[in-house]
Amino acid sequence: MRPQVIIVATLLLNATLFAVNFVVAIASGSRAVLAQAIFTITDLVGAALLLWGLYLSRRPASHEYQFGRGKERFFWAFVSIVVTFTVAGVLALTEGVDQIIAPEALRHLDEALLVVAATLAVSIVSVWVTLRELRLGRLTLSHLLESANQGLKSIFYQDLVSIVASVAALAGLLVVYQTGDAFADGVSAAAEGLLLIAMGFVLTRESREYLIGRGLEPAEARGMLAVVERNAAVAKVRSFQSMLLGPDDALLALKINFQDGMTTDQLETAIDQVTASLRAAYPVLRHIVIEPES
Repeated sequence: MRPQVIIVATLLLNATLFAVNFVVAIASGSRAVLAQAIFTITDLVGAALLLWGLYLSRRPASHEYQFGRGKERFFWAFVSIVVTFTVAGVLALTEGVDQIIAPEALRHLDEALLVVAATLAVSIVSVWVTLRELRLGRLTLSHLLESANQGLKSIFYQDLVSIVASVAALAGLLVVYQTGDAFADGVSAAAEGLLLIAMGFVLTRESREYLIGRGLEPAEARGMLAVVERNAAVAKVRSFQSMLLGPDDALLALKINFQDGMTTDQLETAIDQVTASLRAAYPVLRHIVIEPES
């Protein structure tokens, strides 16, 4: 899977959507369309932050960052989530409440309906781009949602929220079109804001685990343990500790009791074999520390 393709596609799509939604929102006075413009501009900023995090994470290890900078992607994904969902949600909710309290008549409803329908279509295309990249990488959607790739998950959820929000905005504008009551426009904008805030809380909670230092999934850890124990020189694994340093970068520290009577050279060979077997089976393990115990 190529995360940069998904992020760049999101940048281009959101830049177009923001320009169109903002112009129509000003012309029509629709708060639902304005809420979509707010979401797309914050989504644009969020995608740019993800791209920046991806760039920083690929810098080589240094004296200051001896395990590399893979966690840059976790940090910038967190910032992106806060900007895209929380900030956009509060702004959209505020605009919606203002329209509910003091409804203002809408203009150019045909154009407003058209741009919301276009936003819906583009959001569906964006979801298709993500699914296409997953297929090219021979991955499933469940693999993405269960992975540590907070940035791509954030983009996928942004697109899903955009689809639901577009449907809500479309429904509100159709009510206004039929009845002339701008109150429905405010309800749609407020609903978009609440949806964004709720999704922001969910993703922020998940991001916290990776920033603190979440370990590998139990099923994956058991598979790694099985690889180690298959080596004839291993008597028992005394300690197994792991930490995700990035979506595709993990640290594994093992304390292994090797068979009795092994020479120093035999221990070194066994450690090299265990390390090579782990890396071949699990490329995510970029840092492996093995401490032999008696």
